[in-house]
Amino acid sequence: MADDDDIQVVADEADAPKGGGIDLSLLIGFAVAFGGVIGGLYMEGSSVGKYYGPSAGVIVLGGTLGVTIASVGLAAVKSIPSTFMHALKYQTMDRPKSINTLVGFAEKARREGLLVLEDDLRTTEDEFMRRGVQLVVDGTDPELVKEILRTEVDSLHEERHADASVWDTMGGFAPTLGICGTVIGLVLVLSNISDPSSLAASIAVAFIATLYGLGSANLIFLPVGNKLKGCATDEVSGKEMLIEGILAIQSGDNPRIVEEKLVAFLTTKDRARYRAAKELKDGGDLDMDLAA
Repeated sequence: MADDDDIQVVADEADAPKGGGIDLSLLIGFAVAFGGVIGGLYMEGSSVGKYYGPSAGVIVLGGTLGVTIASVGLAAVKSIPSTFMHALKYQTMDRPKSINTLVGFAEKARREGLLVLEDDLRTTEDEFMRRGVQLVVDGTDPELVKEILRTEVDSLHEERHADASVWDTMGGFAPTLGICGTVIGLVLVLSNISDPSSLAASIAVAFIATLYGLGSANLIFLPVGNKLKGCATDEVSGKEMLIEGILAIQSGDNPRIVEEKLVAFLTTKDRARYRAAKELKDGGDLDMDLAA
């Protein structure tokens, strides 16, 4: 017989965060992207060393950092390391587990009243769920509970997207700064055109800045920005599900109705898996009852 812990949706292994809380998809993506570029260089008979250009790096990265500070402010730029770690370590909510917890709350509240949930809140891991249910237990008006929780979610949504916009800003400016670096290099080359033998090599070096700008934008900045936006969407959706469940408990809905409302927040594939696990559990219970 399957127990409640078996009623959970297991994401595809390729998408599941592993390795001690680190989302390996981001690191794997970087490795594949950089590996493809570097592999292509060697297939063409080139090498990474030929693309080393410290001056181009200073122009592109220094210029991008400067205009980003001017655009979004110093405080937002200081948060770049922490937002990168958020993208790297983001863990999606275990929605089936949260559904089981809220349905359990609904069953208990329907039998014994809302006040009995206060003991369960001490062991509830999800802080947002705990605070929301505590508002309900305290007898807060339903509209006020909804307003408080939705305001928090809206604030979180804006904060997360502001973090992502910093990376998007860098991804937008970096290619332009790369072109600026290339123009600077070409000006220097043409100002010293008296040595035709070194002209081709000097022009090649000048174009490294464009490579740095395009590469940093499309291989680092924009992917991280998109990752952060995806994390924000998932996080907000999960909290919206919790709000729906908390309000359903407060209104005294039947636990089965509470479950149906929450299962609707799962994807089609995950919803099918959840229902299959649920049917397996219920079938196991029925078999035991018949045996008794």
